[in-house]
Amino acid sequence: MRILLTNDDGIHAEGLAVLERIARQLSDDVWIVAPETDQSGLAHSLTLSEPLRLRKVGDKHFALRGTPTDCVIMGIREVLPEKPDLVLSGVNDGANMADDVTYSGTIAGAIEGTLQGVRSFSLSQAVRRENGRIVPWEVVESYAADLIRKLIEVDLPDGTFLNLNFPNCEPGDVQGVEVTSQGKLDFGLTIDAREDGRGKPYYWLRFGERKGNFRDGTDIQALKENKISVTPLKLDLTDYSVQDRVAKALGFGAAD
Repeated sequence: MRILLTNDDGIHAEGLAVLERIARQLSDDVWIVAPETDQSGLAHSLTLSEPLRLRKVGDKHFALRGTPTDCVIMGIREVLPEKPDLVLSGVNDGANMADDVTYSGTIAGAIEGTLQGVRSFSLSQAVRRENGRIVPWEVVESYAADLIRKLIEVDLPDGTFLNLNFPNCEPGDVQGVEVTSQGKLDFGLTIDAREDGRGKPYYWLRFGERKGNFRDGTDIQALKENKISVTPLKLDLTDYSVQDRVAKALGFGAAD
């Protein structure tokens, strides 16, 4: 099995090294094409106004001055000798669940792999803040390989990929795996206004305390209960339940 790895935290991110160790439990044919720098929050964006600079950093390891989407395209279309059998994106430093999947470059890596016709999974590790930021990488590293072995056997429809989130706890405290739906969080970004040394304003976007709808069966609730969350996500964003209403408003018959 040929596996392509990417991420949004950059080529030197610890989560990418963790992902490579996980992937090597599954195959000896592992390739990495990852962003040269941190691309968090860029979602499914392409680099169209600048050239893509590719740099070989080791055997089957490449850094690209571009987004996670760029990396997957370059990996599949230019770098790898043949199309991969699996794209793994991550392991992200922090969970990617609920509405945040729309911002995530980690999710975007799996989206692009899916668009390219390759089975794709995104992986993220929840964190905690205790005297700084603590990422329990040992959780994802303990469980991901066995979980992926099972998930690669699932018959996924075209346009569907799997989003895996690992809880913030000790490996021995994980309470199993749950197949979940995408939850709902309130808007968690605030604007932090500052001034530079010349008195000119600048701004940081900052995540504040998040409140959400902690319903059973959602990715949010699963992580709260120290469970590994596996959420099938699909690329088709059509809201089929609203088609007839829109057609009626426009004076058409019911949508077929």
